[in-house]
Amino acid sequence: MEVSNMTTVTVFVLLGLSNNPQVQALLFVLFLAIYLLTLLGNLLMVLVISTDSHLHTPMYFFLRHLSFLDAFYSSIIVPKLLENLLSKEKTISFLECFTQISLVIFSGATEACLLSVMAYDRFQAVCHPLLYVVVMNRRVCAGLVGSSWAIGIGTGLINTLLLAQQHFCGPNIIRSFACELPPVLLLTCSNPCTSIASILTTMSVLGLGTLVLLLGSYSCIITTALRINSATGRNKIFSTCSSHFLMVTIFYTSGVLRYMIPAFGSALEQVLSVQYSVITPLLNPLIYSLKNQEVKVALGRMLARKSRLPL
Repeated sequence: MEVSNMTTVTVFVLLGLSNNPQVQALLFVLFLAIYLLTLLGNLLMVLVISTDSHLHTPMYFFLRHLSFLDAFYSSIIVPKLLENLLSKEKTISFLECFTQISLVIFSGATEACLLSVMAYDRFQAVCHPLLYVVVMNRRVCAGLVGSSWAIGIGTGLINTLLLAQQHFCGPNIIRSFACELPPVLLLTCSNPCTSIASILTTMSVLGLGTLVLLLGSYSCIITTALRINSATGRNKIFSTCSSHFLMVTIFYTSGVLRYMIPAFGSALEQVLSVQYSVITPLLNPLIYSLKNQEVKVALGRMLARKSRLPL
């Protein structure tokens, strides 16, 4: 399929967050700092979990994949955002735009699956502790992660290929700082029903499916925790699961609203896009590490080993 034969548009223009040069300079510094912190936090989590044998458990196996995905997700959006904040033209090629759309959908779908897998893991650990090691063995964990990545890849490709069949004859102005499916759909000159049906099906099946699994898992966890007589045991369960639930709430609230509300380039849409594509990848390592004593101890051990190495 050759996209170039279907459209007269060769580039899109991203309006970005502001046209004020001073505001753009401030935003550049802000988003550059956020991006560097996001990469540092997530890649540090990957490194700590990979090198510390005490963290070679199913929960941290899933968290390592989530951290890597967040670093990747942020790298899809922020570098182009930073480039456009310094550029006057603010253009993005047709191929680059559709690649960004595909990777954004892929990352969002994969993260939704990983979050539900992490909730299922906590459900097994809390509700069936005696069978946990048997149920969540290495083969099962690898299968769950592999399935999450495969679903993400398939979802991204299907939705992007259907969108690429649309005819884009102008205008070519995207009212956002990134190529996302809702604002790009507004630019089609042909009937977008197929693409709309595809993304709605994705949101319904994948979004609601993972959400049901999440809510079901956390409901069982809370019920089990309330039955425990030990206050220490209850606090440990709630401390671990509260981090997961907080990230689930942030991710689903911003992501679902962004793709479900009509795309008109409003300030709310921009805020939601920044939230789930820029802020959420930054918050994940902060929440999981600051609220997790095991990660803090493992980080301390790694830094101690580094300090003992000869110069």
